[in-house]
Amino acid sequence: MNFLSRFLERVLRTNTSRMPRTSFDDLSQDQLDAHLRVGRYGNFALTDAVRPSFGLEVIPREGYRRDVYCDPETGNKMPVLAASVSSERLFDVLMDLLDPLGDEVDVVMESSHESEPGAHADLYREHMDTVILKSTLYDYEPLLLHDGCTGLAALNPNGPMEVQFDEHKLLFVYANDLEPFEAILLDHGLRRDDSLKFISEAEHLHSTDDVYRDQFDELRYRLGIDH
Repeated sequence: MNFLSRFLERVLRTNTSRMPRTSFDDLSQDQLDAHLRVGRYGNFALTDAVRPSFGLEVIPREGYRRDVYCDPETGNKMPVLAASVSSERLFDVLMDLLDPLGDEVDVVMESSHESEPGAHADLYREHMDTVILKSTLYDYEPLLLHDGCTGLAALNPNGPMEVQFDEHKLLFVYANDLEPFEAILLDHGLRRDDSLKFISEAEHLHSTDDVYRDQFDELRYRLGIDH
């Protein structure tokens, strides 16, 4: 199945009676096809996983911002780095961000392959060697980059420190000390911009494929994660 067909399959899959009407519903087929084929905005290359709104309320670009996450239940706050990286360098940045987590991590695989729009399932594996995790993820780079229904997170088992790679192919780091992670982003040429907006903060489309669903299960098995 080609790239455009994957997007159209996802559009048809989400445009049901349960979904609110979107601007994509008013496009002609030619307009939709042309929009979905655009994979680069200036110097920023998208993965196949997601496309912005037709009106481009948010134009994808590289950078990172600092933020603060507030737990809605406890009120506890945690500093956050959020980054958008062009696809040709995205996987390398992800791999490097895993190093400050330590020699052993807990792993969470996130899947929305069989979930309602806007929801996903989390699958856990505790205490995995970070080197083995990274080696395994290299075998599934296309899945992680290009499937709009797959996400991944790695956590330090001994404290509040997490790297998340979500379905929009954005990177999030939660830690009391963000300096080691921020240094990695700077080494990769990213610049801080606290006004940066992400593709997930406006209307957008996700892409998936049955092949990716099968690969997700393979990766889950390789990582020793049960349903």
